[in-house]
Amino acid sequence: MRNAFSRHLRLIVENATEVISIRENFILDWAAADLPVPSFTGVRVEQPPLADLLPFVDWSPFFHAWELRGRYPQILDDPAIGERARELFADAQALLSEIVDGKLLAARGAWGFFPANAVGDDVELYSDAKGEHLLATLHTLRQQQEKSGDAPYEALADFVAPRTSGRRDHVGLFAVAAGHDLPELCTRFEKDHDDYRSILAKALADRFAEAFAEWLHKRAREEWGFGRDEGLSSDDLIRERYRGIRPAPGYPACPDHTEKRTLFSLLDAPANAGITLTESLAMFPAASVSGLLLAHPEAHYFAVGRLGKDQVADYARRKGMALHEAERWLAPNLGYEVDGTGS
Repeated sequence: MRNAFSRHLRLIVENATEVISIRENFILDWAAADLPVPSFTGVRVEQPPLADLLPFVDWSPFFHAWELRGRYPQILDDPAIGERARELFADAQALLSEIVDGKLLAARGAWGFFPANAVGDDVELYSDAKGEHLLATLHTLRQQQEKSGDAPYEALADFVAPRTSGRRDHVGLFAVAAGHDLPELCTRFEKDHDDYRSILAKALADRFAEAFAEWLHKRAREEWGFGRDEGLSSDDLIRERYRGIRPAPGYPACPDHTEKRTLFSLLDAPANAGITLTESLAMFPAASVSGLLLAHPEAHYFAVGRLGKDQVADYARRKGMALHEAERWLAPNLGYEVDGTGS
């Protein structure tokens, strides 16, 4: 397999009018790039009423959780599973109204913007607009598996202006939850021997948490300025027909869950959002979502895929982490057998 990381190309061409970053054929003209400046920097806390989140709920994954495959609302008329889907949806709507009207669950989250620049495959976050005071560093991974033609080998850092460009960018962070009070609600149902409604409540809390992330992303685009005149429908939002992405640690573009530690520290998520991390870096409450907010018009989701030992070793070095620990957290993405020596 061709090792893209070993051949990783970064060429900075600078003159009076142009700065172009070339990364394995991935080209962005940073001199001409639109780098929006958000209306604030720092951290804010949000506690929206659940009713405000309802327009942002994507119901399709709700049915998938019950092993009913299809897209909402078409699934309700599916000749094979439509009847079951309609019954489930009716039960969900009844419980949803009870939860919203009775304020049985609470949504709470923290988010913020930070001045930022890419330095190699890392993203530096600063406490000041001039970038003189390093606040924290986010670490990203680059694709390595061989691609055909001129397809670029991507990393999330590609979508943040390099420090060498001389231009300051901004990155957003967020952590939101809609699972507060869920254990008490489920316990109440289970005491009544109503396991069905307990499971239903957990599924609805998950939908509210994802809706909260979508609601907050819309707020972020508005605060960045470019999202104020979007005019997008609920379906447009669900299909992500907007500028920017919100990649999350643990997902294909950012498979390392340990990046949550930096995110949670910067947001003070336990105090501001009521969200904590377990030893395995799962979020509690379980109905929680966290991630980054990237605004570049060409930012998109991708999968890092399999990684060679050279990049994992470099990644561990950048994070100040032992190689064996990095291999443990990145185990699903390793493209090689771990020798067990930790070297």
